Amino acid sequence: MIEEFQDPLANYDPKGYCDPVERSLAEELVLTIQHRPYTTISPETPVRDAIKTLSALDISYLMIEAGGSLVGVFSEREALLKIGTNIDTLGDSPVSEFMTANPIYVHDSSASASALCVMAVSGCRHVPIVDLDARIQGIVSPQRVTEFLTNQLSLN
Repeated sequence: MIEEFQDPLANYDPKGYCDPVERSLAEELVLTIQHRPYTTISPETPVRDAIKTLSALDISYLMIEAGGSLVGVFSEREALLKIGTNIDTLGDSPVSEFMTANPIYVHDSSASASALCVMAVSGCRHVPIVDLDARIQGIVSPQRVTEFLTNQLSLN
């Protein structure tokens, strides 16, 4: 005799949350946080042009994309620490020589809390968002997280 299927989750009580922010961080995908616009450059871009892009767009972080995938990041921090006042001699060098290769990122299917965890644990202020094929989907920044949290509080 065949036994009737019993769903092991039939008696499952959904998670209760203390407040709307906790719920949003646990249940909303990271893509719920404003993740666009973002700026990418190729690894061959001269450092001088990368720094000009940062300045012209008034941003502090560029994602390096090759073959449609995230391969590195370049920030104003790299510009200051790795290039500094040597821009005259290093300016024509490719940004790939100074970028952070294989950066920490979150997947687009991750909960929004994952981006905050990466920021807190790694000390990175910006976190790229990629899909399962490492294609860039966006970026999370402190300002965008603050806006997301503020919006979640104002919804309730």
